[in-house]
Amino acid sequence: MSAKFFYNEEALDNLRISDPSVLDRLIDHESFRENNLKKSRLKVDKRMSLHDAIAKYVEDCDVVADSGFSYVRTPLQAHFEIWRQQKKNLQYIGSPNTIHSFAVFTGCCNYTHNSYCGAEMRGTDRQFSKAVQNGKTKILSEWSHGSMGLGFKAAQYGEPYVAAHQLLGSDIIKYNPYVKEVKDPWNGQPVALIPALHPDVCIIHCQQADMYGNGKIFGPAVNDIAVAFASRKVIITCEEVVPELSIRFDNSNTVIPFMIVDAVVELPYGCLPGSCPGHYYWAREWWEWLMRIATKNDVAMQDFVDNWIFGCKDQYALIDRLSRDMGGFGYVDNLRRMEKAEEYLIEDSGVDFTYEPVIPKWD
Repeated sequence: MSAKFFYNEEALDNLRISDPSVLDRLIDHESFRENNLKKSRLKVDKRMSLHDAIAKYVEDCDVVADSGFSYVRTPLQAHFEIWRQQKKNLQYIGSPNTIHSFAVFTGCCNYTHNSYCGAEMRGTDRQFSKAVQNGKTKILSEWSHGSMGLGFKAAQYGEPYVAAHQLLGSDIIKYNPYVKEVKDPWNGQPVALIPALHPDVCIIHCQQADMYGNGKIFGPAVNDIAVAFASRKVIITCEEVVPELSIRFDNSNTVIPFMIVDAVVELPYGCLPGSCPGHYYWAREWWEWLMRIATKNDVAMQDFVDNWIFGCKDQYALIDRLSRDMGGFGYVDNLRRMEKAEEYLIEDSGVDFTYEPVIPKWD
């Protein structure tokens, strides 16, 4: 199939992309605009279950945005539901792309737009590297954190692209078919043109939202505000749904407006086993087991996925399993205490952040 747009030919060759039309959807500004004009601006109750939101708004072959940052306010439970529903032929994009590895392993993700992949002090993701090497997924574009963020920001502002010095000091442009190097018309110096990026669907986890989709984010928003404006479909998951009047009386931190939102899902603990600022700390043992043990081979990874994703129908089932394997309900309660202590919301002198790595006692 022929591509709709003109791409960086060197990158197409280096990435061995024989059908560049697979790249089109992400930068199809016109189809995004047409979709946006069709969206209703009426204030209607958009609440639904997580199952129904994923079933309705995540379609096979969609470009799915990975939001949050690694394990911080990332809507992990929503993505687990995507994989439980076995959506197919998805492209994943995000910076970082920590959860792409799961999407690939569960058979849902054929293509990735790659940036950093790992969980910081827990380690890098060997499973993702093996999936690329073995052809289980194909990288369509390589990015730095900043350059991908600029692509989302251009989309938020309605610009076709932005000119930046990002990527000029690296070889990434040679592996990114979307980015082109040109001369600055004012001084003749090189600049990189980064196009507006339009995922099909994004899921943003907020601490609070009302039934219409106005969402509050406390703490760093990372790329999420821009991603929400850039995406064709927006699902909000939140720790709690609050009355619209509470947002009217105090609109501080309200960064997602209702008119761009398609669905609202009240999902307490929706970021577990990651963290949600103001609510709960991240389950460090879970991530350590994933990065250091589960990613070693397919057998260990399958065991991990079967237990923690397919073996848990929702976030409460995951909490039950965490409590069982990590020392009872006190473990989950301590996640809450650690998060609040880290943010100086409670007295931190009585909170113990030390831990012994635990091997889960799986059935």
